[in-house]
Parts: sequence; C-alpha cells; structure tokens
Amino acid sequence: MSAAAIDGLNWLNSGAGQVLGQRVLWSDLIGNTLGLAALALGWRRSVWTWPTQFMAGAILVAAYASAQLSGGVGKQLLVMGVAVWGWHRWRSGRPEAGGGAVAVRFATGRERVALLVGTALGTLAVGGLFTAVPELSWNPWPDAYIFTGTLAAMVAQARGLVEFWFAWLLVDVVGVPLAFSSGLTFSGLVYVIYLALVLWGARDWWLRSRKAEDRATTGHADTGTGAPVLEGALS
Repeated sequence: MSAAAIDGLNWLNSGAGQVLGQRVLWSDLIGNTLGLAALALGWRRSVWTWPTQFMAGAILVAAYASAQLSGGVGKQLLVMGVAVWGWHRWRSGRPEAGGGAVAVRFATGRERVALLVGTALGTLAVGGLFTAVPELSWNPWPDAYIFTGTLAAMVAQARGLVEFWFAWLLVDVVGVPLAFSSGLTFSGLVYVIYLALVLWGARDWWLRSRKAEDRATTGHADTGTGAPVLEGALS
C-alpha cells in the first residue's frame, strides 16, 4: 500500500469531533452521511443511490478494519456487492417498464414469503456464526438481525419493491434502541434520521404504486408524468 493510501486511511480513522460526548471518526461521519444520501436518492428513485451506497460501504470498511471488527467489514463488503447488482438492475430495468426504467411495485405473495424466510434463515445463520466466533460481534443476535435485514432491504430495493421501505423500518426498530443502549449516540441519531427518511420514502413509493395499479385497472396508458418508475436509466 502506498504512503498516500496509508495517510488517507489514517485520516479517515482520525477524530472528526464529538457528538453528545461521543468521539466520532471521519470514516463514521462520511460513511454514515453517504448512507443517508443513498437512502434519500433511493426515495427519489435515482440510480445514483447505488454508487453512493457503494462509496459509503467502502469508507465504512476502513472504519471497521481499523477497529479489527471483521464482522462489520464482511457486512460492508456484502453491501458493496449488492450495490453493484442494484446499479446494474436499475440501469438495465425491466422491458415492461419502458424506457429502460424499473417500475415501482408491491411484491407478490411469493416474493414476500421469500424475503421473510430468507431474512429469518439468514439471521439464524449469521447469529450462529457471530455466537460461535465472538470477536465478530459484541451483540450477536441483534447484529445478525440488522446485518440480514439490511441486505434484505437492499435486495428488495434493487427489485423496485415497496416492501424495501418496510424492511428498513424493521431494521431501524432494532437499530435505534441498540445504538443508544450501547452508548453509540452518533449512530443512534443517524438511525433516527434513517427512520424519518424511511417513513417519507415508504409513503411516496406506496402512493406511486397505487397510482400505477389504478392506471392498469382502468386501462390508461402510462404517459410518464408522475409515473411510478425508478429514475436513473437515463439520469
């Protein structure tokens, strides 16, 4: 690794200041800020949500690696992988959406079952791993739930499913109290902001999906104005 890269990593893992008495690293600050930006871009249905999420994951990898938290590193690497897949999916889109865009829709019953079962089995598997290897996590089962729920939410987002927001909401329900109870005030505040964005985003996608269903029911063509499609194939 070059001297410049080492200096950059050292800077990322240096103190950026304090928030409510908690020391905050530059890597935490920048990574979490990019994470919030990625969620906001997802709300706006912009394809740039994915490279932003990828950058956030890359920066947080540095933060976890410096703290020798291999579980956190593994999570962010998976997040980065899903971000690459999501970028490809939103760029290519589904043919039926038209114009290379991916339509926002509600999941089918089969997709909902797959998400729930996958999240449950994933939580059991990751929780078992974290329990067997304690150095991967200080709080195995909540961490496993957040880990798996985050991946489930991103997969649902990549597929343009409204349920993506509800998956994030379920992650926040555990993430907010866990962060504050663990003394991670800054992380807890970030989760609270995530929660607000999730609620607003869920409302927006829900309404757009309902409008799409109404148009399909009445046989009206999609004019593209206010259409529930994911921007980004062309923007």
